[in-house]
Amino acid sequence: MTFQPIDRRRFLATGAAAALVGSTALGSPGADDALGAENRVTNLPLPPLDQRYLLSCKLGMVTKEFNGRELTLSERFQIVKGVGFDGIDLDEAGTVTPLEARQASIDSGLFVHNAINHDHWRIRLTSPRPDEVKKGLANLEHCIRVSHAAGGSGVLLVVGAGGDGSADEIIARSREAIRGLLPMAAALGQHILFENVWNRMFYEHDAGPEQGAARWAEYVDSFNSPWVGMYYDIGNHWKYGQPGAWIRTLGKRIVKMDMKGFSRARNGWADIGEGDLPWGEVREALEEIGFCGWFTAEVSGGGPDRLAKVLADMKRVLQTG
Repeated sequence: MTFQPIDRRRFLATGAAAALVGSTALGSPGADDALGAENRVTNLPLPPLDQRYLLSCKLGMVTKEFNGRELTLSERFQIVKGVGFDGIDLDEAGTVTPLEARQASIDSGLFVHNAINHDHWRIRLTSPRPDEVKKGLANLEHCIRVSHAAGGSGVLLVVGAGGDGSADEIIARSREAIRGLLPMAAALGQHILFENVWNRMFYEHDAGPEQGAARWAEYVDSFNSPWVGMYYDIGNHWKYGQPGAWIRTLGKRIVKMDMKGFSRARNGWADIGEGDLPWGEVREALEEIGFCGWFTAEVSGGGPDRLAKVLADMKRVLQTG
């Protein structure tokens, strides 16, 4: 991944504004430790409350260094805030505590809308090894706590991998594991959201391009829970099916969306708006299901200039102005 240089003046200006926001918190770190860190009184920021579409990027897209110095979590949040995103998705949730995520949000004024289960590709809930499933559940629980503490509403989860057993086996294992965390997710107001990825589950990896999302819909419905849904990635399955049709099939099951580009012609990923993904059909489908909520970019990142381009690309294909 190639990072573009950070615009120093914009970064410093953003940092000053964020410091002002942070100073308004109702209490400073350590001020009320007697109540317990998780119960600290804070002023969490809010996203815009009058927008149908809210735009976000992954934390992993934000440069970690500036002028040879490693940036703090709050400083990386400040970059995203300064560019103009409405919020951020913590795909590095495994590296922070719930309190650290919350404090960075307060200090920067940037809303955290979601966390991502950081090790779900390697430590899977479809694994035939009970110890691995147990570790996977611990990771998911941590991310639920991070999202809740920071003010978010969900955790993105890759359910597992098709190579872990027969379709019936891996579906049963993952369903049993996830159901065990639904009481906690409900208590903390956190959705467990499945991302459609190339994991050989709920689609045919080596089959043709006109596949549908019916198996995904059936899996989500099998939980019969309002706390389970889809974090639909618009670009991931353009190789296998029509995104407009997938959006219509998944409908109200979609809680949040990822955005990237893909080229069937090149069989490769692309920036948002590049490649041959039919964004006009995506917009029509979004209108039909009445979607409101978060879109998160998942493309190469960098500093403010690169992130500003990503944000502009998102606005252009969604036609949000």
